[in-house]
Amino acid sequence: MSVRRPRELVNQLYHILLGSLPLGLVAGLALGVVIWMHLRGTLQTVGGPGAVQYLPQALALAVVLEFAPISAGLIVAGRCGASLGAELGSMRLTEQIDALEVLGLSPLRELVAPRVLACMISLPLLTIFIAYLAVGSGYVAEAIGGSMSLTQYQNECLRVLYPSDVIPATLKTIAFGYLTAVSGCYFGMNAEGGTEGVGRAATRSVVVSIFLVLVSDVVLVRVIQVFG
Repeated sequence: MSVRRPRELVNQLYHILLGSLPLGLVAGLALGVVIWMHLRGTLQTVGGPGAVQYLPQALALAVVLEFAPISAGLIVAGRCGASLGAELGSMRLTEQIDALEVLGLSPLRELVAPRVLACMISLPLLTIFIAYLAVGSGYVAEAIGGSMSLTQYQNECLRVLYPSDVIPATLKTIAFGYLTAVSGCYFGMNAEGGTEGVGRAATRSVVVSIFLVLVSDVVLVRVIQVFG
Protein backbone atom coordinates (compact mmCIF):
# COMPACT_ATOMS: atom_id res chain seq x y z
CA MET A 1 0.00 0.00 0.00
CA SER A 2 1.05 3.59 -0.47
CA VAL A 3 1.36 4.08 3.30
CA ARG A 4 4.41 1.83 3.13
CA ARG A 5 6.06 4.33 0.80
CA PRO A 6 5.66 7.64 2.62
CA ARG A 7 8.27 9.33 0.45
CA GLU A 8 6.26 8.74 -2.70
CA LEU A 9 3.08 9.89 -0.98
CA VAL A 10 4.76 13.09 0.22
CA ASN A 11 6.13 13.67 -3.27
CA GLN A 12 2.67 13.39 -4.79
CA LEU A 13 1.19 15.65 -2.10
CA TYR A 14 3.84 18.23 -2.95
CA HIS A 15 2.99 18.19 -6.64
CA ILE A 16 -0.80 18.03 -6.25
CA LEU A 17 -1.44 20.31 -3.26
CA LEU A 18 1.31 22.89 -3.59
CA GLY A 19 0.91 22.94 -7.35
CA SER A 20 -2.77 23.82 -6.93
CA LEU A 21 -2.26 26.57 -4.36
CA PRO A 22 -1.65 29.42 -6.86
CA LEU A 23 -4.96 28.72 -8.60
CA GLY A 24 -6.61 28.26 -5.21
CA LEU A 25 -5.27 31.64 -4.12
CA VAL A 26 -6.72 33.40 -7.15
CA ALA A 27 -10.01 31.50 -6.92
CA GLY A 28 -10.48 32.28 -3.23
CA LEU A 29 -9.75 35.98 -3.56
CA ALA A 30 -11.94 36.32 -6.65
CA LEU A 31 -14.86 34.38 -5.15
CA GLY A 32 -15.05 36.51 -2.04
CA VAL A 33 -15.00 39.82 -3.91
CA VAL A 34 -17.41 38.76 -6.67
CA ILE A 35 -19.93 37.24 -4.27
CA TRP A 36 -19.76 40.36 -2.11
CA MET A 37 -20.44 42.60 -5.12
CA HIS A 38 -23.43 40.53 -6.22
CA LEU A 39 -24.93 40.05 -2.77
CA ARG A 40 -24.57 43.63 -1.57
CA GLY A 41 -26.40 45.11 -4.55
CA THR A 42 -29.08 42.41 -4.47
CA LEU A 43 -29.74 42.74 -0.74
CA GLN A 44 -29.99 46.52 -0.97
CA THR A 45 -32.44 46.25 -3.87
CA VAL A 46 -34.63 43.55 -2.37
CA GLY A 47 -34.52 44.25 1.35
CA GLY A 48 -33.30 47.81 1.68
CA PRO A 49 -30.22 49.08 3.53
CA GLY A 50 -31.04 47.04 6.63
CA ALA A 51 -30.75 43.75 4.74
CA VAL A 52 -27.03 44.31 4.15
CA GLN A 53 -26.34 42.99 7.66
CA TYR A 54 -27.12 39.50 6.34
CA LEU A 55 -24.44 39.73 3.65
CA PRO A 56 -21.70 37.97 5.70
CA GLN A 57 -24.08 35.12 6.51
CA ALA A 58 -25.03 34.58 2.88
CA LEU A 59 -21.44 34.89 1.71
CA ALA A 60 -20.13 32.44 4.32
CA LEU A 61 -22.80 29.85 3.54
CA ALA A 62 -22.34 30.12 -0.21
CA VAL A 63 -18.55 29.85 0.01
CA VAL A 64 -18.19 27.15 2.65
CA LEU A 65 -21.04 24.89 1.55
CA GLU A 66 -20.59 25.03 -2.22
CA PHE A 67 -18.23 27.46 -3.93
CA ALA A 68 -15.04 26.47 -2.09
CA PRO A 69 -15.56 22.68 -2.44
CA ILE A 70 -16.54 22.79 -6.12
CA SER A 71 -13.76 25.26 -6.95
CA ALA A 72 -11.18 23.01 -5.32
CA GLY A 73 -12.59 19.99 -7.12
CA LEU A 74 -12.51 21.66 -10.53
CA ILE A 75 -9.00 23.06 -9.99
CA VAL A 76 -7.59 19.65 -9.13
CA ALA A 77 -9.60 17.94 -11.86
CA GLY A 78 -8.29 20.33 -14.49
CA ARG A 79 -4.71 20.51 -13.32
CA CYS A 80 -4.03 17.05 -11.90
CA GLY A 81 -6.34 15.10 -14.17
CA ALA A 82 -4.21 16.08 -17.16
CA SER A 83 -0.99 15.59 -15.23
CA LEU A 84 -1.85 12.08 -14.08
CA GLY A 85 -3.09 11.02 -17.50
CA ALA A 86 0.01 12.33 -19.27
CA GLU A 87 2.48 11.04 -16.68
CA LEU A 88 1.16 7.50 -16.50
CA GLY A 89 0.47 7.49 -20.24
CA SER A 90 4.11 8.26 -20.99
CA MET A 91 5.19 5.60 -18.50
CA ARG A 92 2.96 3.08 -20.25
CA LEU A 93 4.28 3.94 -23.71
CA THR A 94 7.93 3.86 -22.58
CA GLU A 95 7.29 0.44 -21.00
CA GLN A 96 8.16 1.56 -17.48
CA ILE A 97 4.92 0.05 -16.19
CA ASP A 98 5.72 -3.21 -18.00
CA ALA A 99 9.12 -3.22 -16.30
CA LEU A 100 7.45 -2.94 -12.89
CA GLU A 101 5.28 -5.93 -13.69
CA VAL A 102 8.32 -7.95 -14.83
CA LEU A 103 9.99 -7.18 -11.50
CA GLY A 104 6.93 -8.53 -9.70
CA LEU A 105 5.77 -5.12 -8.46
CA SER A 106 2.15 -4.04 -8.70
CA PRO A 107 1.64 -0.82 -10.70
CA LEU A 108 -1.54 -0.22 -8.71
CA ARG A 109 0.37 -0.27 -5.45
CA GLU A 110 3.50 1.54 -6.65
CA LEU A 111 1.99 4.16 -8.96
CA VAL A 112 -1.77 4.46 -8.60
CA ALA A 113 -2.27 4.18 -4.83
CA PRO A 114 0.04 7.07 -3.82
CA ARG A 115 -1.58 9.37 -6.39
CA VAL A 116 -5.13 8.48 -5.35
CA LEU A 117 -4.37 8.93 -1.66
CA ALA A 118 -2.56 12.23 -2.29
CA CYS A 119 -5.55 13.61 -4.21
CA MET A 120 -7.94 12.53 -1.48
CA ILE A 121 -5.84 14.29 1.18
CA SER A 122 -5.21 17.41 -0.90
CA LEU A 123 -8.81 18.29 -1.76
CA PRO A 124 -10.12 19.04 1.77
CA LEU A 125 -6.99 21.08 2.55
CA LEU A 126 -7.35 23.09 -0.65
CA THR A 127 -11.05 23.61 0.09
CA ILE A 128 -10.27 25.07 3.53
CA PHE A 129 -7.61 27.31 1.99
CA ILE A 130 -10.03 28.67 -0.63
CA ALA A 131 -12.84 29.14 1.90
CA TYR A 132 -10.69 31.19 4.26
CA LEU A 133 -9.42 33.35 1.42
CA ALA A 134 -12.92 33.93 0.04
CA VAL A 135 -14.39 34.93 3.39
CA GLY A 136 -11.36 37.12 4.08
CA SER A 137 -11.47 38.85 0.71
CA GLY A 138 -15.20 39.40 1.25
CA TYR A 139 -14.36 41.34 4.39
CA VAL A 140 -11.70 43.37 2.58
CA ALA A 141 -14.32 44.32 -0.01
CA GLU A 142 -16.76 45.22 2.77
CA ALA A 143 -14.11 47.31 4.55
CA ILE A 144 -13.46 49.24 1.35
CA GLY A 145 -17.00 49.61 0.03
CA GLY A 146 -19.17 49.11 3.11
CA SER A 147 -19.41 50.07 6.74
CA MET A 148 -19.33 46.80 8.69
CA SER A 149 -16.61 46.29 11.30
CA LEU A 150 -14.38 43.22 11.45
CA THR A 151 -15.99 41.99 14.68
CA GLN A 152 -19.50 42.34 13.29
CA TYR A 153 -18.51 40.66 10.01
CA GLN A 154 -16.86 37.77 11.83
CA ASN A 155 -19.78 37.26 14.21
CA GLU A 156 -22.30 37.26 11.36
CA CYS A 157 -20.24 34.72 9.40
CA LEU A 158 -19.92 32.35 12.37
CA ARG A 159 -23.58 32.72 13.27
CA VAL A 160 -24.70 30.44 10.43
CA LEU A 161 -21.74 28.05 10.15
CA TYR A 162 -22.41 24.86 12.12
CA PRO A 163 -20.06 21.85 12.23
CA SER A 164 -22.90 19.61 11.05
CA ASP A 165 -22.99 21.61 7.81
CA VAL A 166 -19.34 22.58 7.36
CA ILE A 167 -17.72 19.18 7.98
CA PRO A 168 -19.77 17.18 5.42
CA ALA A 169 -19.37 19.95 2.84
CA THR A 170 -15.60 19.82 3.27
CA LEU A 171 -15.27 16.05 3.47
CA LYS A 172 -17.28 15.50 0.29
CA THR A 173 -14.21 16.74 -1.58
CA ILE A 174 -12.49 13.49 -0.62
CA ALA A 175 -14.79 11.86 -3.17
CA PHE A 176 -13.79 14.51 -5.72
CA GLY A 177 -10.14 13.65 -5.16
CA TYR A 178 -10.78 9.93 -5.48
CA LEU A 179 -12.74 10.26 -8.72
CA THR A 180 -10.19 12.65 -10.24
CA ALA A 181 -7.23 10.45 -9.39
CA VAL A 182 -8.88 7.21 -10.48
CA SER A 183 -10.00 8.60 -13.83
CA GLY A 184 -6.60 10.18 -14.50
CA CYS A 185 -4.75 7.00 -13.60
CA TYR A 186 -7.16 4.84 -15.61
CA PHE A 187 -6.73 6.76 -18.86
CA GLY A 188 -2.98 7.04 -18.31
CA MET A 189 -2.53 3.34 -17.63
CA ASN A 190 -4.52 2.46 -20.76
CA ALA A 191 -2.88 4.96 -23.11
CA GLU A 192 -1.78 3.70 -26.51
CA GLY A 193 -0.76 5.07 -29.88
CA GLY A 194 2.48 6.96 -29.26
CA THR A 195 2.69 10.61 -28.29
CA GLU A 196 -0.82 11.25 -29.62
CA GLY A 197 -2.06 8.63 -27.19
CA VAL A 198 -0.54 10.55 -24.28
CA GLY A 199 -2.36 13.69 -25.40
CA ARG A 200 -5.65 11.81 -25.73
CA ALA A 201 -5.19 10.28 -22.28
CA ALA A 202 -4.60 13.72 -20.74
CA THR A 203 -7.61 15.23 -22.51
CA ARG A 204 -9.94 12.40 -21.58
CA SER A 205 -8.73 12.53 -17.99
CA VAL A 206 -9.63 16.21 -17.68
CA VAL A 207 -13.04 15.86 -19.34
CA VAL A 208 -14.08 12.80 -17.35
CA SER A 209 -12.69 14.17 -14.08
CA ILE A 210 -14.62 17.43 -14.39
CA PHE A 211 -17.78 15.54 -15.37
CA LEU A 212 -17.48 13.20 -12.38
CA VAL A 213 -16.79 16.05 -9.97
CA LEU A 214 -19.90 17.95 -11.10
CA VAL A 215 -22.17 14.91 -11.03
CA SER A 216 -20.87 13.65 -7.70
CA ASP A 217 -21.33 17.11 -6.20
CA VAL A 218 -25.05 17.04 -7.02
CA VAL A 219 -25.40 13.52 -5.62
CA LEU A 220 -23.41 14.20 -2.45
CA VAL A 221 -25.25 17.44 -1.68
CA ARG A 222 -28.53 15.58 -1.87
CA VAL A 223 -27.18 12.73 0.29
CA ILE A 224 -25.97 15.24 2.90
CA GLN A 225 -29.37 16.94 2.92
CA VAL A 226 -31.20 13.65 3.37
CA PHE A 227 -28.99 12.13 6.06
CA GLY A 228 -27.62 15.32 7.65
